[in-house]
Amino acid sequence: MLVKIFGSAIYGIAAQTIVVEVNIDQGVGYYLVGLPDSAIKESNYRINAALKNSNYKIPGKKITINMAPADLQKEGAAYDLPIAVGILAASQQISPAKIHECMMMGELSLDGSLRPIKGALPIAIQAKEEGFKRLMIPVQNAEEAAVVQGIDVLPVNHITDVIDYFNGETSIEPCTVNLNTSFFEQTKDYPFDFSDVKGQETVKRAMEVAAAGGHNIILIGPPGSGKTMLAKRIASILPPLTIDESLEVTKIHSVAGKLPQQTLITHRPYISPHHTISDVALVGGGSHPQPGEISLAHNGVLFLDELPEFKRSVLEVMRQPLEDREVTISRAKFTVTYPSSFMLVASMNPSPSGYFMDDPNNTSTAFEMQRYMNKISGPLLDRIDLHIEVTPVPFDDLSMERSGEKSAIIRQRVLRARSLQNKRFTDSPVHYNAQIGPKELDRFCVLDETSKQLIKVAMDRLNLSARAYDRIIRVARTIADLAGDNTIASHHVAEAIQYRSLDKNVGK
Repeated sequence: MLVKIFGSAIYGIAAQTIVVEVNIDQGVGYYLVGLPDSAIKESNYRINAALKNSNYKIPGKKITINMAPADLQKEGAAYDLPIAVGILAASQQISPAKIHECMMMGELSLDGSLRPIKGALPIAIQAKEEGFKRLMIPVQNAEEAAVVQGIDVLPVNHITDVIDYFNGETSIEPCTVNLNTSFFEQTKDYPFDFSDVKGQETVKRAMEVAAAGGHNIILIGPPGSGKTMLAKRIASILPPLTIDESLEVTKIHSVAGKLPQQTLITHRPYISPHHTISDVALVGGGSHPQPGEISLAHNGVLFLDELPEFKRSVLEVMRQPLEDREVTISRAKFTVTYPSSFMLVASMNPSPSGYFMDDPNNTSTAFEMQRYMNKISGPLLDRIDLHIEVTPVPFDDLSMERSGEKSAIIRQRVLRARSLQNKRFTDSPVHYNAQIGPKELDRFCVLDETSKQLIKVAMDRLNLSARAYDRIIRVARTIADLAGDNTIASHHVAEAIQYRSLDKNVGK
């Protein structure tokens, strides 16, 4: 008897329907075809033990299982459930009547219980788009998948729950999630607040500008000056995630198997990898491609502490994702694309000894400092909009009793600036100033003669590249938005130029 069961495979952050065809005929043997990986090939042992421990069995006949389309690589133990159900239906141990209405995925334990899977959210989206009425998945993934409206998500704990359901002996109550309630009731409080930071008003102003326009920023300062402390707080002044952004971020973390125990990710991600990270771990990839850290930081913040300590190859592979806001991983048989629209926040010391040239604690020569700075390539620095020097906080600022401005107040100014940008780019694919392209630059960032002359002088003295020129204008546009000005004035441009401190020290 031939039975068709429907499952799903993850490619990138999208899913594709997989048809598991099970045919049982005269003879003896177990044949699994359709480019399965080792985990799927081993499913025979898990399914056999799970069925025996649930008082069912794999028939001693010739079993042929085809996973179509046969030219796509399938991976993971999540195909255990559709294969097991296919065998049971083809051997007439369960009724196949309702199987065609249902997509199912799940990994089986030897006792028949179901383990959680990766990618439940994109699988649910695909099932709905394909017109399936029901999605059967492990109970641990049910709330994640139930975010998708218009399909019944059936949570199951054990293989016997599935068997009884298809035999009509029991019903499974669909899991329901109120998307709006689930999203808006999640706390928006952050563990870090800018009110904890004393002094550093210039740096906090620069970080406000960066947050308002989605600009990349690098902090340069000696140890103990507060670079990491400031970086940890930038997420607290970013605009809250929209529902669409939250779904997109949740989908990426679901595919990577790093989704926390909640329905949706409601805070902007803050990802801080160690400097020993490999280029594959950062941008994604592997024999079976997975999202890297830059994709996990999508719609959030990627913080690279001690930037020169990262391997040169790791930093260079970031150049294309920083520009295109997505990373493409190509293999011989397929290509996957992961979104990576993140805000880069980096920090570094000004020299190998950790101090500026004029600091009495500095023991590095000018040549050593230059060689240290050259660990970061000019093209990468060009893609970082704001270069900010962070100096140690004076004692008087540290000892003052009053706290600094709260993140909630700064966030309100950021939200007002983002609101102006949303109105400006209504009919454009651009969402905020850091995404402005050449066409939008000419249309929305018109400079007067004084501003043009100011930038010309800066380019001549600092030897700026054309990319750095564009970024100064984008930052000036954000500064004008924070001030509520429709036009870019010369003082906005002057402030933007001041945020290119590395250009003053390192020529391209």
